[in-house]
Amino acid sequence: MFDSLKIAVQYITPKHLLSRLVGTLAAAQAGAVTTAMIKFFIKQYKVDMSEALDSDPESYSSFNAFFTRQLKADARSICQDVKQLALPVDGAVSQLGDIEHDAIFQAKGHNYSLTTLLGGKPELAKPFLDGKFATIYLSPKDYHRIHMPIDGQLTDMIYVPGELFSVSPLTAERVPGLFARNERVVAIFDTEIGKMAMVLVGATIVASIETKWAGTVSPPAGKNVQHWQYPIQGDNSVFIKKGDEMGLFKLGSTIVACFEADMIEFADLSAGDVTRLGDVFANITK
Repeated sequence: MFDSLKIAVQYITPKHLLSRLVGTLAAAQAGAVTTAMIKFFIKQYKVDMSEALDSDPESYSSFNAFFTRQLKADARSICQDVKQLALPVDGAVSQLGDIEHDAIFQAKGHNYSLTTLLGGKPELAKPFLDGKFATIYLSPKDYHRIHMPIDGQLTDMIYVPGELFSVSPLTAERVPGLFARNERVVAIFDTEIGKMAMVLVGATIVASIETKWAGTVSPPAGKNVQHWQYPIQGDNSVFIKKGDEMGLFKLGSTIVACFEADMIEFADLSAGDVTRLGDVFANITK
């Protein structure tokens, strides 16, 4: 009963207004108030600050600066085997497996459309039909920068407007098409073994989605799908190596990674498993 109430409240809450308000507060440099908020968050969510490049809560000028904190250089090790992909984030597996033609499994009783996820563009979705997907949830305590599983040449970025439902496991079980209806940023890469899509999904109180090449993509939130294409060579080309940072969330969310058919087989991972940036994500089968 209480779970149903929590979902019902999300439908009527002005989620964009709330998220932008929280974003403004998170960006504020409020001195002792900011420090107190950070210390409360660390205690509440048991954040491991020993891994942070700067472990002193008082050194962060804003909550956003704390939330997007960098890790020490030796805090994570990126798997170096050229036949393996590296996990792109700290978090937990929500679901992973086969894309059933255009359908991605969200939770029991819920699938959603790959094409819709990628902005309603069939030409972009086509390479991923019958491929593989992995959905990874980033909890509040996690490191919130996203890294590349494999070397990739950026070809497309799509901003897709949408809702801002929570992306918690409970919401994933109860809200149909969650990841294909929330606001999101899609980045599509060419790799040496095929196409890869990295989808950064917004959520309630996620104040910003950023990429390394474009900076802040959202906000401002738009009402229309926006599509940028990138050249292979020249000043505007973007090539990112395995393990390097590709983007970040200001406040927590979810990523969905998609791969072409017959490209990879996932490592020994299943729903609920904790993920650690740099560990083995998948084995290359091509």
